Amino acid sequence: MSPDYRTQHKKRLSWMPWLYFSLKEKHLTWALPWQEAIQAEFSQLETVSFGQRCFIAPETELFAEPGRDIHIGDQCMIAAGCFLHGPITLGNEVAINHNCSLDGGSKGIVIGDQSRIANNVTIYAFNHGMAPNHPIYKQKSQSKGVIIGKDVWIGAQAGIVDGVKVGDHAVIGMGAIVTKDVPDWAIVAGNPAKIIGDRRQKPELALFQAG
Repeated sequence: MSPDYRTQHKKRLSWMPWLYFSLKEKHLTWALPWQEAIQAEFSQLETVSFGQRCFIAPETELFAEPGRDIHIGDQCMIAAGCFLHGPITLGNEVAINHNCSLDGGSKGIVIGDQSRIANNVTIYAFNHGMAPNHPIYKQKSQSKGVIIGKDVWIGAQAGIVDGVKVGDHAVIGMGAIVTKDVPDWAIVAGNPAKIIGDRRQKPELALFQAG
């Protein structure tokens, strides 16, 4: 019995989707129809739309009821193990690596062009009430929405809470918990996240912290 290289190659692409965009023509003959079929099935089952030349791992979970749409721009990639619940809008060339969890609440998550999200990042655009006279699970949730700018790098295992706006070109350090707005070009790290630098002044720090 010969090795099933194609199945292994598909698995590799699912967990490292950036490889999809450098495939040779001989691999695109099977990879393109494979992706077209995956995206067509999602489009039939959920209110999801895809731009041109996207990669969506089959192990991704996309849930988008009417009114909680997911819009995915051109050349986006979403890796295996991710959970996305609309409303969510991704710009062009957005990368979401494996095991990320995004829930748009009622107000939604918007992620700008060319932003990169490392593995195991959580972004939740809603919050439970915490009044002491009722159990947490019985309280109404509130949603303000989350906005991520363009060219943003969010490091592995970071978390972003509802109501936060992350400015263009910002870097979120590995493991940071972002509870307040992040200015353009800022580098933030820690729990709660604080500004530790500026990309325009300390590019080497950005590489160290983002992971």
